[in-house]
Amino acid sequence: MEFRVIHKSRECRARLGEIKTPHGNFKTPVFMPVGTHGSVKAVSPEDLGEAGVKIILANTYHLYLRPGHEVIERLGNLHGFMNWSGPILTDSGGFQVYSLSRLRTISNAGVTFQSHLDGSRHFIGPKEAMEIQKALGADIIMAFDECVTYPSNYRYVLNSVRLTSQWARTCINIRSGYSQALFGIVQGGMYSDLREMSAKELVAMDFDGYALGGLSVGEDRETRSRIIGETKCFLPESKPVYLMGVGAPEDLVEAVMQGVDMFDCVMPTRNARNGSLFTTKGRLTIKNAKYIDDERPIDENCKCYTCSNYSRAYLRHLFMSREILAYRLNTIHNLYYYIHLMAEMRKAIAKDRMFTFRDTFYEDQRREYVDQGKMFQ
Repeated sequence: MEFRVIHKSRECRARLGEIKTPHGNFKTPVFMPVGTHGSVKAVSPEDLGEAGVKIILANTYHLYLRPGHEVIERLGNLHGFMNWSGPILTDSGGFQVYSLSRLRTISNAGVTFQSHLDGSRHFIGPKEAMEIQKALGADIIMAFDECVTYPSNYRYVLNSVRLTSQWARTCINIRSGYSQALFGIVQGGMYSDLREMSAKELVAMDFDGYALGGLSVGEDRETRSRIIGETKCFLPESKPVYLMGVGAPEDLVEAVMQGVDMFDCVMPTRNARNGSLFTTKGRLTIKNAKYIDDERPIDENCKCYTCSNYSRAYLRHLFMSREILAYRLNTIHNLYYYIHLMAEMRKAIAKDRMFTFRDTFYEDQRREYVDQGKMFQ
């Protein structure tokens, strides 16, 4: 993997960059749709390509359990298995193991846990996480880490940072002979000094990129923004920075201005399946009765396949009838919105107009919320 900074904003810490991988190049800042089981829910790889998606994320934990990384490796790695020719990033499985807190036991060697599928017992440590991701064949893989709950006491988070660094060191030593780029994951909860400690220890190991983990776990937006800004200061400008699991549009705008390069989140796909659609003027709830005979597209400023061919009335009908097509069309739109949002931010960075972009973005969002009788936060 190669990363280069094309332009640094003169207004803020935002930057325009490019990442080159064996399966293609993409500009940053970039949003990665989540394909948990080797599939972005409700859409095909062709749909993703038409929406402008350049890189997707797949989940190590879930693919390890089903169908198994050995099966995927035999069938052409993830790229061949799911028929996606572009870049893929796989997470380490650490966050999923964190979410199974009642079913896991952590040791210095790794994590023993029960499958959420059938209760069978498994073990994943840094060595196993690396072997699984190598078999999956992703272009970018993540070091195994421990994500802590929020809130957590200082001593527990300190031990977690030490364990994450220990596991990261194992991963960096194993990666010899791997063709994939390897990112380290900064932990430390909401404690500034522990974030600094984690970042500095990982930077000393010289990863290909750095991720900010352990966020969007219940903390307020102000705390999250503080942690992002503080931690970014300790990461090298020559490496990409990836904010894991944070994905509300306003969060993307703010994090880009702090210098974050890569994002992933289930928000656009999950919201689509729940009938919540993102537009340039705010969110639209398609089940609302006022759209029953609305001939307009979801967003009159949008050029996605859904908006180019279908009305709000039809999309409401599909959703209320629980037609499967509703999930596909809604997901296509939401993904296009996210990809287009990132593209517009890249343009704004190149022209040193991120403050203007942010002001316009919030003005449009507030206008829609006022129209809906809601308070924008």
